[in-house]
Amino acid sequence: MLTIHAAPLLLPAGAAPVPDGAVAVDGGRIAALGPYDEVAAAAPGARVRRWPGVLTPGLRQWHAAWLLRRCYHPDPREYDALGELPLWGEDLAALELTETRWSGSVRRGLQRMLGHGTTALAAPGARFTDPLVAQAVARSGLRVVPVTGAPGLLLGDRPDLDPFAEGHDLAGTVHGPLEVGARADLAVFDAEDETALTAKGAASCVATVIEGRLLYRSR
Repeated sequence: MLTIHAAPLLLPAGAAPVPDGAVAVDGGRIAALGPYDEVAAAAPGARVRRWPGVLTPGLRQWHAAWLLRRCYHPDPREYDALGELPLWGEDLAALELTETRWSGSVRRGLQRMLGHGTTALAAPGARFTDPLVAQAVARSGLRVVPVTGAPGLLLGDRPDLDPFAEGHDLAGTVHGPLEVGARADLAVFDAEDETALTAKGAASCVATVIEGRLLYRSR
């Protein structure tokens, strides 16, 4: 079924912003994009999802392996004792982690990446060699891409789930622009424009769509 994702501002990342823009998705591919009225007129009967804020391509996380295997993502039941942020370094070393706890952490880490508009994970050779990570990523629907163009070492003094921490602007943070025929990997953020988005960061994510499937929705 054809689905139209519409928002007050479409940021294709490969073309000019489109006020009251939309992306039509057919299966897992982009069928059309542009002003909502034009996209809707070309797809009568399509299901329409209207989102607040800005509609963009999905984001790319450069340090997925680091965040998934060198950080522990607490279970909500552990928040009182461990907090909500990823634990690493000495805090990670202090934990007694069984394979079951690691498996849960990896799954939660991937869920939190989806909650930051991430649709692509960079890995050498576009593959994860850690079996636990590889299996969880395959089940998550997230796309694995090469590390070509990666900024290098992890920036800052702690891991960051926000791809904007290293990408800085939208063009440097998305895996690729929105184009007809491309994979329908989209993200929606509660921001007025690109300037507001980069200031707020990816934690303002409202929805994440991978190959046309809505895999995360905050509300």
